[in-house]
Amino acid sequence: MTDAITLEVIRHALLAAAEEMARNLCRTAYNTVVYEIHDYGIGLHDANGDVVADAPGIAIFTRGNDHGIHRAIEHIGAGNMAPGDVFLLNYPYWSSAHTLDTLVFAPIHADERLIGFASCRIHVLDLKQKNPGYVLDSTDMYQEGMFFPGSRLYRAGVVNQEIFDIIRFNSRMPERTIGDLQAQVSACVTGVRRTRELAAKHGTGTLVAAMRSINDHGERLARLALADLERGTWSATDIVDSDGVDIDREILLKATVTISEDEFVVDWTGSERDVRGPINLPVGQTIALSSLVFKALTTPDTPVVAGNFAPLRVITDPGSVMHAVPPMPTFTLWTGLLAGEVILKALAQGMPERIPACSGGDVSSMMGLGTNPRTGQPWLEATNEAVGFGGHAEGDGEDGIMHMSEPGCRNNPVEVLEQKSPMFIEHYGYVPDTAGPGRHRGGVGVRRVYRFTAPSTGIALVYRTKSAPWPIGGGRPAAPARILLNPGTEREVVTRGSYNSLAAGDVLANITGGGGGYGFAFEREPAKVLEDVIDGFVSVEAARSAYGVVITEQPWAVDEAATARLRAAS
Repeated sequence: MTDAITLEVIRHALLAAAEEMARNLCRTAYNTVVYEIHDYGIGLHDANGDVVADAPGIAIFTRGNDHGIHRAIEHIGAGNMAPGDVFLLNYPYWSSAHTLDTLVFAPIHADERLIGFASCRIHVLDLKQKNPGYVLDSTDMYQEGMFFPGSRLYRAGVVNQEIFDIIRFNSRMPERTIGDLQAQVSACVTGVRRTRELAAKHGTGTLVAAMRSINDHGERLARLALADLERGTWSATDIVDSDGVDIDREILLKATVTISEDEFVVDWTGSERDVRGPINLPVGQTIALSSLVFKALTTPDTPVVAGNFAPLRVITDPGSVMHAVPPMPTFTLWTGLLAGEVILKALAQGMPERIPACSGGDVSSMMGLGTNPRTGQPWLEATNEAVGFGGHAEGDGEDGIMHMSEPGCRNNPVEVLEQKSPMFIEHYGYVPDTAGPGRHRGGVGVRRVYRFTAPSTGIALVYRTKSAPWPIGGGRPAAPARILLNPGTEREVVTRGSYNSLAAGDVLANITGGGGGYGFAFEREPAKVLEDVIDGFVSVEAARSAYGVVITEQPWAVDEAATARLRAAS
């Protein structure tokens, strides 16, 4: 048994090693999606593949890495993994993500025994998927790129040049793709080195025992928190706009949550089947997004370890949108970003004091690509936009922050996008009246407007424009996300997830959703409504119609008599 002080020293050393892996990755990656947005999942795992330390990026990646390593162990065999090996896994049904979210991992050996793994997942730019950038309308897996089912990038420390040659000759952007993969390798090698140093310092047996204790402690914390949750069963549904193929078909997501004395069960039975387009989820991602919500409810203040999820059980229906099976297409993984709030919607029925109203509900990504006239070279840049968070029992939702599925991520700065691409950002800021009214209002969404200065492709990755972010306790829904092409002109087009050919001078406006309101809006303090109006979050008209508060200008003030009359008449 490891003593408590040594255990804490090892635990923090593993966390520091994971953070060093992330810094290494960001310093060496070629792709702004990685080093600016932090679109990565990094972990250190025990010999079973269960995470014991991570570096926050995209939350669902780290838990997905566990699933991918488990499947790779089954496929390759732990005994066939040698010191110095580094593996590449992007077969969606095993890796928990689409083909471009590549999982690179390396076994860690000490004293001639396998003691763990280092993992790094990022979004690379191109692996021969049928469309450059992103695939929105594939109908089977074979249109979505090359698959590597646990292939060796390095064998005993020696590069496997044949694999890199296959990638080089099949990628539209080989230099950046291979550069990013090598950055992942570098991050994993860093994790292996630091873990082996811990084994040498404290003893291999002590380190292995500490990893076991870290996960045991994580489980105890989760079970203590589970005992404090309300017991019951609740169901909820929501929709994804479409699957990208059957454009007018709304895709149903259904979650039934059951909390008992010793289990937290998320059952996705009843979610849509026979979905032709690429929004189907590998089961590893369904488990990961369910884990994210469970973690937020039970152990939000401690680092992620696999033990945190021992009380969680996820039920899926193979062949449904929440459990893709070969050859179902899986490229456009937005279902995994939207589905977490279906779990929250169910839980809000039984514990509204713990659950926030719905956020803007979508990552609202925009990706641009083409040939850069300044360099003559291909370019591809992307960013995810912030959304409003839902109001909750303790106060208002946050204004314009990253969606709950990627709490460790950032957006791509204006300066980076304009320097690396023929895009000019005409406007970037909060959007008034997007928040759901309530005693505690939701947060407002944001608008970023792109003018393309050269012929380009603009890919909108927005899949929640039909379903308004839901409120709690008498609050009101928020405005959902919108995408506008050439807004305010006779060529204006309202769109959603779409692949758009744009001429020089065309404009794309990405407008994200606000958060739902909590409680009755007419119960909101008039002084807070006045503050919202002054800050530009609520218009004078919405203050009157949604909150029953009459605001005068010059100077800004609440007309208390008119407000009292208006509220009394409602």
